[in-house]
Amino acid sequence: MFHGLWKLTWLEIKIFLREPLGAFGSVFFPVLVFVVAGRMLGGRLSPVSGPVAGFVRVGLPVLASILIALSGVLSLVTIISIYREGGILKRLRATPLRPQTILTAHVLVKLTLTVVTMMLMVLAGKRYYPIHVDVPVFGFAMALLISTWSILSIGFLIASIVPTARFAQPIGAAILYPMIALCGLFVPLESLPPTAHVLARLLPLTYAVSLLQGIWKNEAWSAHVGDVLALIVVFAICTALSAKVFRWE
Repeated sequence: MFHGLWKLTWLEIKIFLREPLGAFGSVFFPVLVFVVAGRMLGGRLSPVSGPVAGFVRVGLPVLASILIALSGVLSLVTIISIYREGGILKRLRATPLRPQTILTAHVLVKLTLTVVTMMLMVLAGKRYYPIHVDVPVFGFAMALLISTWSILSIGFLIASIVPTARFAQPIGAAILYPMIALCGLFVPLESLPPTAHVLARLLPLTYAVSLLQGIWKNEAWSAHVGDVLALIVVFAICTALSAKVFRWE
């Protein structure tokens, strides 16, 4: 099982990297946003910059990390839809590989690319990013992997019900990107109207942002147990729903 999983994961990585636009959007675009925005804003900060300085030091790297996760999810939705429409999923299901091995391989590909993108962001930050902060890189990477793992389950649910590959990415983007406005990254949750506040509490991205911000600021994991549990609940619910509605052909 593990041998087949490894071979399929490696094959999917090579297939993914053959598409330059997909690789750029998933790996290099979040890093580019991080570096360009950091150079534009960071170099102009003064000790009294206040909210802007706070956003550059915390909000900007978290935004870049969220873009990493969402890019991976949209890529997953697109690939699964293309594979279904082209009959590839049907043929893979007929092989000795178990269905869960096939789907796990796709998740591992996205998690691997998330780690690579995170490493590039850290390296770019050391070289170009003007704000020097003491960040627990390992802890932040783990928080990003947990967040991506949870949000990927939403991608599987979308991929399970999206009709064709043509509409996969637009539908995924229409569902996922509006969450950024309500996740507490740009506007504190306490400042939102009551209805928007309730909606924000139902969005997984809210808990991902809270976890990433906290770990970036060196807060203890014990302070974010609720965020981790919420992301686990999202994963469990979306995985259960996907298992019921997922179509192989």
